[in-house]
Amino acid sequence: MKKTFIAIAALVLSAGIYSFAPKNYADVFKVDVAKSKVDWNGSAADHYHGGTVAIKAGEVWVDGGKVTGGKFTFDLTTIKTAENIDRLEGHLKSPDFFDVAKFGEATYEITSVKYTTDNTADVDGKLTIKGAAVPVKLTAKIRGLKDGKLFVESTFSLDPGPLAFKVAGIDIAVHLFAAK
Repeated sequence: MKKTFIAIAALVLSAGIYSFAPKNYADVFKVDVAKSKVDWNGSAADHYHGGTVAIKAGEVWVDGGKVTGGKFTFDLTTIKTAENIDRLEGHLKSPDFFDVAKFGEATYEITSVKYTTDNTADVDGKLTIKGAAVPVKLTAKIRGLKDGKLFVESTFSLDPGPLAFKVAGIDIAVHLFAAK
């Protein structure tokens, strides 16, 4: 009886605390994975390759007509090269690079959003890939937020050093469609 009372008291206390915790969004927009896409370009000293990777799921949090946060999951098993080079795709999926057999997904979680204009925001977030979390800052262009729909675009460079990738640089372009 005492254990049951303690469990119920803990549940009630937790519910009370979380009911007063501030939330940073009023609306949740679900990512349209069929329309959204991620393009990438990786370069070395003497060559580069480009391609795509699919967004598996995601949501964008909006409050007062402004993006305030979000979380996204990328399906690394879908990584493709623009040139359809099977050997390169195999290398990118191997333990030398993304190790998709072990780490088939990557996530990006927005930790803060600061608007610099009405439709441009500096976004800080955490990219988790191959089990390692690295900070990623980007500028997002909010191209449309009306009638329960949202289109956001961002291009940014990713420092491959913290991820131990042997490339000079990775440029990423995200085209994100979402709706309530």
